[in-house]
Amino acid sequence: MGSIDANTAALPAFNAGVDGSFQPLNPDDVRAYLHKAVDFITDYYANVESMPVLPDVKPGYLQEELTASPPVHSAPFDVTMKELRASVVPGMTHWASPNFFAFFPSTNSAAAIAGELIASALNTVGFTWQAAPAATEMEVLALDWLAQLLRLPSTFMNRTSAGRGTGGGVILGTTSEAMLVTLVAARDAALRRSGSVGVSGITRLAVYAADQTHSTFFKACRLAGFDPANIRSIPTGPDTDYGLDPTKLLETMQADADAGLVPTYVCATVGTTSSNAVDPVGAVADVAAMFSAWVHVDAAYAGSACICPEFRHHIDGVERVDSISMSPHKWLLTCLDCTCLWVRDAHRLSGSLETNPEYLKNDATDSGEVTDLKDMQVGVGRRFRGLKLWMVMRTYGTAKLQEHIRSDVAMAKAFEGLVRADDRFEVVVPRNFALVCFRIRASGAMTEQVADEVNRLLMERLNKSGKAYLAHTVVGNRFVLRFAVGSSLQEERHVRSAWELIKKTTDEIMQCSI
Repeated sequence: MGSIDANTAALPAFNAGVDGSFQPLNPDDVRAYLHKAVDFITDYYANVESMPVLPDVKPGYLQEELTASPPVHSAPFDVTMKELRASVVPGMTHWASPNFFAFFPSTNSAAAIAGELIASALNTVGFTWQAAPAATEMEVLALDWLAQLLRLPSTFMNRTSAGRGTGGGVILGTTSEAMLVTLVAARDAALRRSGSVGVSGITRLAVYAADQTHSTFFKACRLAGFDPANIRSIPTGPDTDYGLDPTKLLETMQADADAGLVPTYVCATVGTTSSNAVDPVGAVADVAAMFSAWVHVDAAYAGSACICPEFRHHIDGVERVDSISMSPHKWLLTCLDCTCLWVRDAHRLSGSLETNPEYLKNDATDSGEVTDLKDMQVGVGRRFRGLKLWMVMRTYGTAKLQEHIRSDVAMAKAFEGLVRADDRFEVVVPRNFALVCFRIRASGAMTEQVADEVNRLLMERLNKSGKAYLAHTVVGNRFVLRFAVGSSLQEERHVRSAWELIKKTTDEIMQCSI
C-alpha cells in the first residue's frame, strides 16, 4: 500500500515556481489541497455513522501498511489522500460517531473546524501582545464572552465596564495545564505566606481533592513539586452522591495545620469523570478561606452546561474561588484543544510564570495595558485558539448553544428512564447532566462479584460489535458502565438503538449463564 505505480509517480506532486523551485505555499496547491481536504471531511461526517466505532487493528499496523522509512521523493497529493482513506481512517476510534458513548464527548462544529483551519493558515505565534495583537485581543474577547455566558463575576473578566480588570483568562490545551499553572501560583503564594526561604518549605505544603477528582490533578501536583505524602485524596460516598464533603475537608485541613503543614490548594470538581459528581463550590471555598488556601474549580465537562440558567447553580459560590476552568472542546462544539482558565487575580498567575528576556521586551508590554499570554501558561509559544471559540459563539449564538446542551441532557434523561424501567438494571448514581452510570444489578443468586464480571462482559461485547462504544468506571467498589450522551451527530434514534443493543446483548449473556 505504501508504493505507487510508475504512471502515478510521473505526475507532478506540486506546482513549482517559474524557476522550478519548491513552493510549499503555492496558491494553486493551497486551493487544490484544501478543497480535497474539505471534501474528505464532509464525506467523513456523512459516513462515520456506518463505520465501526472501535477499529479492529493491532499495535504497529500502520507501519506495516505504510512505508517504515520516510519517502525521499515527492508524490501527488492524491496519493497521500488515498493512503489516508485506506490506512488511517480504518484505524481510528471514531469520536465523531453518533454511536460513541464512552468517556465525555469531544464535540465539534462547522464553525469550529473553519476557525481551526483559518488559525492554522494564519499560523500566528502569540506569545506577546505585540507578536499577535489580534490573536491576543480575540482570546481576551472570547474568554470575556464565555465568562458572561457562565455569569462569572466581573473579577474574572479581562475587561470590565470600568476598564481593565484585575482578573483575566487564558486558553490552554487541557485541564491538566490549568491545574498545573494554578498549583504553581498557589505554591508560590503559600511559600511566601509561610515565610519560606526560596522553596525550602515546599515539603510542608499540602493539597486537597476528593477521591473522585480526575487523576490528572494528582499528576499535576507531582509536577508542581508537592510531596506525594501531602497530597490528600478525601474519600467520598453515596451520602454526598460522591461529591466532596466540606466537613471531611475541614477536618483534614485542620489536622494538617495542627501538624505544622500549610494547607495550600483545594480542587473542587463540577462533573467528575467517573460519575459526574458535583463538589459544593461555595462550601468548599468557605472551608479553604479559613486557611488562606487557593481554590480551583475544575468544570472541564459540566461547565458548558452552566451557560443554561437551570444548571448555573452548580457553580454557585464561584465568586469566592481563585480560579475556574472549563473545556469547550468537550461539550461546547469547539474542537480540541481549548481549555479556558479564569483567575480572580491575574498577577498571582503571571508572577509565577512570567519570563522577560530582552528580545521580547516592547512598549506594549511595558505600558502595563496588556497581558502577555505567555505569562499565564507553561510554555512561551502558543496557537491562535481564541479564533475557533469566538467563531462558535459568534456563529451559533447563546440560544443555539443552550439548545445543544439541553438536547443532550434530554436524550440522557430518556436513556435513564429506559434503564430504570428494566428490572435487570440499576442506575448507580443520580444522573447529572448527560451521563448515565448504570449496570446489570446483582439479584437472586448473582453476587456483586459475579455482577461485576457480567457487566464487564456486557461492555466487551457491546464494544466488540462496533455498533456502540461505552466505557466503565468503579463506583462504590462496583463495576459500572458509563453512557455519555453528547456526540455532535447524536440523535435520539442513536440512543434508542444503543439501548436495544444493550438489551439484546444482555439477553444473550443471561441465557448463556442460566
